[in-house]
Amino acid sequence: MDQSLVILIAAAAIGLVAVVLLVTLAGVRGRLSQMAESQAAAQAQLAERLQAQERALSRGVEERLADLSRRVGESLEKTSLQTHNSMTDLKERLAVIDAAQKNITELSAQVVGLQDILANKQRRGEFGEIQLQDLVAGVLPPSAYAFQATLSNGKRADCLIQLPNPPGSIVIDSKFPLESYRQMHDAKDDAARAEAGKRFASDIMAHVRAISEKYIIPGETAESALMFLPSEAVYAELHGNFADIVEKAHRARVYTVSPTTLWATLNTIRAVLKDVRMREQAGVIQQEVAKMMEDVGRLDQRVANLQRHFDAAVEDVRLIRTSTEKITAKGDRIREVEIGDGAAEAPALQAPVRRAEGG
Repeated sequence: MDQSLVILIAAAAIGLVAVVLLVTLAGVRGRLSQMAESQAAAQAQLAERLQAQERALSRGVEERLADLSRRVGESLEKTSLQTHNSMTDLKERLAVIDAAQKNITELSAQVVGLQDILANKQRRGEFGEIQLQDLVAGVLPPSAYAFQATLSNGKRADCLIQLPNPPGSIVIDSKFPLESYRQMHDAKDDAARAEAGKRFASDIMAHVRAISEKYIIPGETAESALMFLPSEAVYAELHGNFADIVEKAHRARVYTVSPTTLWATLNTIRAVLKDVRMREQAGVIQQEVAKMMEDVGRLDQRVANLQRHFDAAVEDVRLIRTSTEKITAKGDRIREVEIGDGAAEAPALQAPVRRAEGG
């Protein structure tokens, strides 16, 4: 083949290829332009969606933050209120504890003071007398008792209950045998406890004999007396484990009482005094009723006399009324008479007049 033809064909092929390439490039450019436009639109839509989601997310976050802030505020307020209430309760409890601590301190001081009092025999006796006075003064009227009363034998009683005969005035003497009682309970073995029990029984009997000799006076006091034990424990020990001592005291007409049993005894005495006063008042009432009946008798006699006077007055009034009726009748008859000119009428007039004078 001719070389020029080949070149021509090659040139034509190259031109054709170039044309094809140009056409292809134009199509590619159009597609690329469309793809760019589509991508730009997609990007714009994506940007709008992202902005919308961002705004929605921002609003949601803001709402959630606001709700969280509100909840946190409410929780803090509630917690603050609870903390305030807890602190208030704690302060009140601390105040109660402080008051209780003060009371405990004062009570401890009082217990120590009581121990000091009980450790001293003289002060222990004064403690028993004060307790006795408080019990008696709290139950009986002031006219029914006397403290530190002096009897005819010169002995002074802690308390004298003034009762009418029988039984008569009763003496109450306070005794507090605490040393032997403590020794008996603090004993470490049976031998020491038995020895302390003997001393306790001996102390009680010594008090019983002293009360019987000093405070039972025939004709002045009752035939018995009371020994006041200010401790319920000592009283229970005596009556629980020393029945023979209690029996001996009863034979000596000395009866032991504790604060509780003395209170019951005093209430019984108050009832007896009330009954005596009622009987006395009943006697006074009977006397006054008798005097009133005498006055009623005199009043009845005077009423009877007045009745007789009234009856006499009524009779006088009746007679006066009869006389006035007669006078009125005669006056009526006189008015009925007609006085004429003739003398013949004179006898007719004189006759009624005479009858009226006679009547």
